[in-house]
Amino acid sequence: MIDKLAFVHPNAKIGKNVTIGPWSYVGDGVEIGDDTWLSSHVVVKGPTVIGKGNRIFQFASVGEECQDKKFAGEDTKLFIGDNNIIREFVSIHRGTVQDNSETCIGSNNLFMNNVHIAHDCVVGDNVILASNAMIAGHVHVGDWAILGGMTGVHQFVHIGAHAFTAGCSLILQDVPPFVMASGSPAAPRGLNREGLKRRGFSKESQHAVMRAYKAFYRNNLTVEEAIESLQKDAEECAEVKYLIDFVSNSSRGIIR
Repeated sequence: MIDKLAFVHPNAKIGKNVTIGPWSYVGDGVEIGDDTWLSSHVVVKGPTVIGKGNRIFQFASVGEECQDKKFAGEDTKLFIGDNNIIREFVSIHRGTVQDNSETCIGSNNLFMNNVHIAHDCVVGDNVILASNAMIAGHVHVGDWAILGGMTGVHQFVHIGAHAFTAGCSLILQDVPPFVMASGSPAAPRGLNREGLKRRGFSKESQHAVMRAYKAFYRNNLTVEEAIESLQKDAEECAEVKYLIDFVSNSSRGIIR
């Protein structure tokens, strides 16, 4: 299943039923799991570990050295989970020793064409990054988050699970879980209610999260006052507790 026009380094580890198209390059230190498909003209450099069932389209660059001027050739890594779709011209870079030396991608994600994922990013599961979305170094993106096309995310920003950003948004501060954001710079635009419905959250949880959103964004409370007002909901609703924990641990502050 490896085209005769592809280059695969002798030290690369290739799983079962892997397809590697013509003019693709698989370098030293690369591991590719079973049933993964690489189109033509794909470049994968190591150390990089790719899981099972991934589909990587033409001209993607996976596991390249980062674009951080502090990088001095250290042994850093990229980890990619299972069943991801990585479309044309996507670039995903390895980590730096200034962080955990790793860029980590989860499973079941869709990265549309021209997406860039910089060094030391952590992307969860079931995430969608639409065309031309770009996340800078050290960004964390939670499960089920969706970043609209041409979204730009500043380094060190965290985006919570089930959050949503509209196209052309500029994200300079953390986006809490379940929140929709848009603008340049981005501001909160409501709760991702449709996403909560589609993913099977109970009506009770949806109502509790809506109360939490109002506490942070509608009731003229400080962040500290909002957290204090939500303690009972946090005890009864895991989603509200997650939201409060996210906000409490935010180092850049949340969008307001």
